Amino acid sequence: MTEGADRHTDATAEKPTPRGRFGRAWDSDFAWKFRHSPVAIVAALVMTVIVLAAIFAPLIAPYDPFDPGSLNLMNGFTPPGEPNAFTGDAFLMGTDDQGRDVFSTILHGLRISLFVGAAAVLFAMVLGVTLGLVAGYTGGWVDTIIMRIADIQLTFPSILVAMLIFGIAKGVTPVEYRDQMAIWVLIFAIGLSDWVQFARVVRGAAMVQAGREYVAAARLIGRSGPSIMLRHILPNVLSPVLVIATISLALAIIAEATLSFLGVGAPPTQPSLGTLIRVGQGFLFSGEWWILFFPAVTLLALALSVNLLGDWLRDALNPRLK
Repeated sequence: MTEGADRHTDATAEKPTPRGRFGRAWDSDFAWKFRHSPVAIVAALVMTVIVLAAIFAPLIAPYDPFDPGSLNLMNGFTPPGEPNAFTGDAFLMGTDDQGRDVFSTILHGLRISLFVGAAAVLFAMVLGVTLGLVAGYTGGWVDTIIMRIADIQLTFPSILVAMLIFGIAKGVTPVEYRDQMAIWVLIFAIGLSDWVQFARVVRGAAMVQAGREYVAAARLIGRSGPSIMLRHILPNVLSPVLVIATISLALAIIAEATLSFLGVGAPPTQPSLGTLIRVGQGFLFSGEWWILFFPAVTLLALALSVNLLGDWLRDALNPRLK
């Protein structure tokens, strides 16, 4: 009796403890690849720091750069880390021509750039995935019309398409609402110029999935077309969509910075990184290099980290590399 109880106790002790959801995720192939990729880890850390700095900008920024009452013109053109000759105030990254703390303006400008980039990618993804699913599943003249529109748009550089859409949308907006609607018009312009790559990838994947047995079985049991596309085909085409969305985020941020640098993006009352770079460019050759340098380095670090993370995600989700 005692030996049987001992064997039962040993069997119970040797039984592995079931892992929780976090433990299973930590042991997955995806997490293993991430832990063994120094580039992905560094890119994720840099991106996380920048995103958190933008989210908590009102708490981190030592000054409010958009409060005229807190500005002192005597602090203008103060070099980084050096006390101002008139006021004695020192600033980590210096000040611009209006006496605004460059570090504070970068933190607040990050909020605009990240919001515009993320919202534009989300809009482009929803539009492109929808049109790609419809084109790939339906086929026929619907597919022809959608893809010919995509081909025509691809013949023009995306930044020119965004400028054209921004100009038209801003022209039809009432004058008194242009500054308030400028950010939303910018999101619409960038998103509408970037939907094609989502649509083309999803269309190809949808055409492959539409010929599978499970789709034919869904038709036999009476599933409607939209139901099949959303519940059966869409989950099987999400992997390349996530990769494209990650890479497109960096491109959207750069597009916003380019438009703002050209003066057709974010308004002066809501400056983004592109606006700050445009302002700093005017003082580069007069010796105030820091006004351009620090916003440009921030934009470079953000775009590079997102691109590197997107490249790693593409390789990690590629079934041919597993």
